[in-house]
Amino acid sequence: MGLAIDGLISGLKTTDLIDQLMQAEAVPQTLLKNKVSDSTTFITAMQTLNAKVAALADSAGKLAKPAGTDLHTTSSSSTAVTAIAGPGAVDGSIDFTVDRLAQSQVTVTGPLTQWPDQPPTLTFVAADGTTTQVTAASSSLADVAAAINKAGVGVSATRVSAGLDPATGQQLYRLQLSSTKTGAAGAFTAYRGTPADVAAGTATNILSDPGAAQVRQAQDAQLTLWSGTGAAQVVTSSTNTFGDVLPGVTVTVTAASTTPVTLTVARDDKALSDAANTFVTSVNDIFTYIGQKQAVATSTDSAGGTVVTAGAFTGESTVRDANQKLMDAVIAPIDGVSPSTYGISITSDGQVTFDKDKFATALATDPDKVKAALSTIAQRVSDAATVASDKYDGTITTKIQGEQKTVKSLNDQIADWDTRLADRRSTLEKTYANLEVQLQQLQSQSSWLTGQLASLSSGK
Repeated sequence: MGLAIDGLISGLKTTDLIDQLMQAEAVPQTLLKNKVSDSTTFITAMQTLNAKVAALADSAGKLAKPAGTDLHTTSSSSTAVTAIAGPGAVDGSIDFTVDRLAQSQVTVTGPLTQWPDQPPTLTFVAADGTTTQVTAASSSLADVAAAINKAGVGVSATRVSAGLDPATGQQLYRLQLSSTKTGAAGAFTAYRGTPADVAAGTATNILSDPGAAQVRQAQDAQLTLWSGTGAAQVVTSSTNTFGDVLPGVTVTVTAASTTPVTLTVARDDKALSDAANTFVTSVNDIFTYIGQKQAVATSTDSAGGTVVTAGAFTGESTVRDANQKLMDAVIAPIDGVSPSTYGISITSDGQVTFDKDKFATALATDPDKVKAALSTIAQRVSDAATVASDKYDGTITTKIQGEQKTVKSLNDQIADWDTRLADRRSTLEKTYANLEVQLQQLQSQSSWLTGQLASLSSGK
């Protein structure tokens, strides 16, 4: 804060004078601040563009993959059968019956107050013959269940209330043992005893205990293709999802049925057209944004003169280069054929258009060629967008980083100017303060001389 040094002796408004001098002194700093403002606006616009181009690189890359253009739709004659078609799916239909669903094994012990053996040891034998021993911390059924759940044997244990012992009145429980996966491979046999006991034939199968039961058998889901014919073929799955009934198609069943189910797979032309349209829209969004930021604006100043203001991207070679490469990637021929053949064209004002009818006609004529062309265009666009927006060495990314370094340097210079201007103001304030002191001294001398001269005149 400046000193209150307005001239008591000189009558000068020294604070105003210093402020005016400081405004002139601060012109270089003001120019630096203006550069920072312009650069910040430019960086923000470039970051927005970079985000758009990076998103295009990602979406176009996905469209270029087989899954992006090899689109199919599925339909089923039964609500209990659904399907999803992916890359490699082939158009057509097939009939099959759903013989059974996949299920996990569930076994329950007889009613117990505690585990009958000490130490409480069980051996689980998996469907492939693998044996695993489980030993609980105590005979408590809660401890036995916890030990089974921690053992990782593919079986979960739950303690279930089973009423009271009629003789003692004690609470009874059963252990429900369930395979953690569906399918025949999840089947297991549980024995009381060690693996050695099992091998020796002296272990007790828990199903032989009083009240024990096999609630549900482990089994695979099963379909029969062309059921009732000489070509009948059985297909199984450990889950209720089948991935090998038709190429590229995943079939899921939720109920068994002896009535044949017809599953139909067809090319999804609408989805492919929508994907192409979305792709073109994304490209146009970038072209539109660049055009807006390259545009020069005109306005009128207070004197009635025309003021021309450049856009953030006006004359920016990095943006111009990225725009041109994206444009070339879209409109360049594919094997000598113009993309306009497939409904993708460029207008005179630099916009890409998509003709759904033309695309549909070309797709109906040669679907494989159209899908290949769309995939090629998408890959070229993805490559061009990646060159521009790569987070490490993309041309736009590098330009942003360079501009950010420039802004940092400018801010450092502005900070240096703050110190220089503060020192200059201090110097001016001291100068004007000294001026007032000197004027006061001169005024005092003038008064003394005036008095001396007056006394001389009086003596004469």
